[in-house]
Amino acid sequence: MKTTPHELAASVRSAVDPFLAMDVMVAAQARSAEGKQVLHMEIGEPGHQAPLIVREAAKAAIDHDRISYTPALGLLSLRERISAHYQEAYGAVVPHERIAITTGSSAGFILSFLSAFDAGARVGLAAPGYPAYRNVLKALGLVAVSIPVKAENRYVITADDLQAVHDQTPLDGVLIASPANPSGTMLLPDAFAQLIACCAQNSIRFISDEIYHGIVYEGTARTALSHTNQAIIINSFSKYYCMTGWRIGWMVLPEDLVRPVERLAQSLYISAPYISQIAAVKAFDASAELDAICRQYAANRQKLLKALPEIGFEGLHPADGAFYIYANAGRFTNDALSFSKSLLDNTGVAATPGVDFDPDHGQTMMRFSFAGDEITIDKAIDAMARWLG
Repeated sequence: MKTTPHELAASVRSAVDPFLAMDVMVAAQARSAEGKQVLHMEIGEPGHQAPLIVREAAKAAIDHDRISYTPALGLLSLRERISAHYQEAYGAVVPHERIAITTGSSAGFILSFLSAFDAGARVGLAAPGYPAYRNVLKALGLVAVSIPVKAENRYVITADDLQAVHDQTPLDGVLIASPANPSGTMLLPDAFAQLIACCAQNSIRFISDEIYHGIVYEGTARTALSHTNQAIIINSFSKYYCMTGWRIGWMVLPEDLVRPVERLAQSLYISAPYISQIAAVKAFDASAELDAICRQYAANRQKLLKALPEIGFEGLHPADGAFYIYANAGRFTNDALSFSKSLLDNTGVAATPGVDFDPDHGQTMMRFSFAGDEITIDKAIDAMARWLG
């Protein structure tokens, strides 16, 4: 007797929201393929290539090294160099034994969530926030808990915000980015300390996304290690070091998670790419070249901070660091996704709709990346002013 086979389907865990910034990029590339102008402000990617010394190290490795697996936690030379970086940059003592090298910060988030939480655990996230956080949490069977930020608190989660959410339904963890994406806003020192103290008092795991350290215009970016050795730190060579495609990042782990992360990394991806690890060691010696790039970001930022309000964008979040401005486009739309499409079609400006970062309250918001060159920023300002003015 024949039986009817069950219909095959994708897993429920794969039904995460699309990463709209990447969708905008695809649409922008299609427009470019038609020979039309595109002004890229959608992707959080430096417009510059990796520093010369980094590229030279990679070439030398290709010519002379055996390109092999490395230990799952990474090459000792890179882990030791990162350890030295924490002493140099922050005065923090971080033994290399607590450092794990990852395939970009993305792998760091996956390893963090898998090692620190069991299925069903609740993890607090700022709204707006980087969309991959909630998507990865959902795919891993964890619960992303949105914590809306407020203008009166400089658009950051405060200890009071965290405590209120935890009192209602307990949290197992919280993930904080400072500088943040999509806004670039940073935690002030007292707010940072209070937030970490709140986590300690309530046994909440603290995960600190520090991938935009090095790109700061107002104040000082502080590592969570200044306040605690129990935080999970995520960092990357993608942003300040201009190494997005090299897929190389790192974690600083509390001692209890080192071996769990190592075991997971062994099975998930064996090791980060050898060539990228060799090259990344040299990235710390390229500060003159990288700081010059940051000065260009700063100039772009100033232009947008002046021009966007003149065009009609309002309620800009404090862009303390990173290379984004998160602005209210409510004067023009209450449908940010449609607005972003119209913006691209009518001006060639590719920008990311706020619903990517805040599905509940981002309908009037837009994120503009200013990581490109000065000419792109000037043309984008002029094109938007003519269309919206």
